[in-house]
Amino acid sequence: MSERIHSPEPAREPVLNPVDRVSEMLFGLFMALTFVGAVSVAQSGRDEIDAMLAAALGCNLAWGLVDAVMYLVRTATDRGRAITLLRSVRAADAQTGRRLIAESLSRVAVRLVSDTEIEAIRGRIVALPSVPERPRLKRDDLLAALAVFLLVVASTFPVALPFVVFADVGTAKAVSRVIALAMLFFGGLALGRYAGYGSWKVGLMTVALGTALIAAVMALGG
Repeated sequence: MSERIHSPEPAREPVLNPVDRVSEMLFGLFMALTFVGAVSVAQSGRDEIDAMLAAALGCNLAWGLVDAVMYLVRTATDRGRAITLLRSVRAADAQTGRRLIAESLSRVAVRLVSDTEIEAIRGRIVALPSVPERPRLKRDDLLAALAVFLLVVASTFPVALPFVVFADVGTAKAVSRVIALAMLFFGGLALGRYAGYGSWKVGLMTVALGTALIAAVMALGG
């Protein structure tokens, strides 16, 4: 009796890729640190600390919402562009269709595919039974937008929590800085692993770059 061989189902893609996750986390971290870094050890009392914590959380709530909405806008725009490309290829003659497909590929990808392969892609596009009338957002898109919002907001708490735990402002600020450096390092570590480069080097580079960016933002009044 012959056994039926089942082809493996494609793995479910994560809602956000590592670059998106780390980028959103670092964005929220930078925003929070502009408030934390402005705290004066000598002059800040409990009222000033509470005001700083509220401002940092409020800022990241607002920007998390903006970033989530813009993620949906970007997703819908990219999807609409893809639909427009499909329609254009289906309506064009073979030569124009191949040119449109080639122009849509990245500079690296277009060098790796032959004219025969591009024609095969065009043939599959033309053979599609139909093309969506308009771009539609899916459940995973909404989940990704929610993840963007939560990452930006959640990145506030690690650097703000020391000001709740420690009564001494100097100690709280020092602990907050150590946590921020650790978040920068591990964020860079994740990016390095994802890119296939030396993860430790990327982690240290992210610490240096992040520190410079925070200093620049604060110097500019951010």
